[in-house]
Order: sequence, then C-alpha cells, then structure tokens
Amino acid sequence: MDQATLIDILHHRFTDHPDRHPAVKWDDIVSRLSLEMLHSLDWMEQTGGEPDIVTVPNGQWVFVDCAAESPSGRRSLCYDEAALEKRKKNKPVGNAVAEATAHGVALLTEVLYRHLQTIQPFDVKTSSWIETPESIRAQGGALYCDRRYDHVFVYHNGADSYYANRGFRTYFTL
Repeated sequence: MDQATLIDILHHRFTDHPDRHPAVKWDDIVSRLSLEMLHSLDWMEQTGGEPDIVTVPNGQWVFVDCAAESPSGRRSLCYDEAALEKRKKNKPVGNAVAEATAHGVALLTEVLYRHLQTIQPFDVKTSSWIETPESIRAQGGALYCDRRYDHVFVYHNGADSYYANRGFRTYFTL
C-alpha cells in the first residue's frame, strides 16, 4: 500500500489504543520512521499483524503485532529453515524465522510476548512461535505461546511442526 495510507492506518490505531503507549506522542513516532521501517510495517499490516507502538518496561518503543489472534497471513509455517529442510513430507510453504528476517523484523521473545499480554489478551484461539534458545533448537524443538484460562502458556513442539492456528508475531525497536 502507499505510505500515506499506511501512516494513516497506523495513526488511527495509535489513537484508538493509548493504553499501549502512555505518554507517547504520534509526532515523535512518525518523525523516527525510516523507509526500511515503513516497508516492515507494510508487510506486518498486509499479513494481518495490525502493528502498533508499545512501550516496554525499559522505556523503549517497539512496533509489535497487536492483532487479537496470531496474524492470519503468517500461519501454517514451521519454525526455521533447518526445520523446513528436515520436513520430508507435507512441507509447509515456508518458515517463521526466514519470513521475519526477510522483512526486517524479529519473532517476539518470551519476555516481550508476556509483556504484550499485560496490555490486553492475545492469542486466545491461536498460538504464536516465539524466539527459541539455541539449546532447545539444537535438540529439534521450538517454543510457542498462547493465552488460555486467563494465563499465558509457553510450550514446546518439534520445530518442523506447523498448524493452521499457529503463526508468529513480530516486532522491531523504534
């Protein structure tokens, strides 16, 4: 989409959800946006992420996917390239880490995922891959999260698995 339309969408979302970024002014955000960031935001928006600014506990501002459920345009993917290569039958069309990297963003960390859940409930029907420690990846696993029973859960699965209701959320620091 064109930049003016994207910025307008982001501005409306920013205005509609002040609880995500208390004391942040829109002019301060828009003045920091680079062309590369706008490309990342466009991809986040086009794949259903509904990106918005969130203030994290250390005071930094991050653009993060704030769609109620894991972004619909980023589901049915395994965790990373190694997992995709391992999969011999019924391969998914891609993997979460490569998709995120190709668009200048990263998968949420567990800490960021848990912080996002303090703002409002997310992933009550879906789940999202999160950044996985190398010690777990070396054993073939990967982590994902969701929210059920008003509690945030972190689970593990084979990194080569993929499900129609599991996607991934992304972010970048402004």
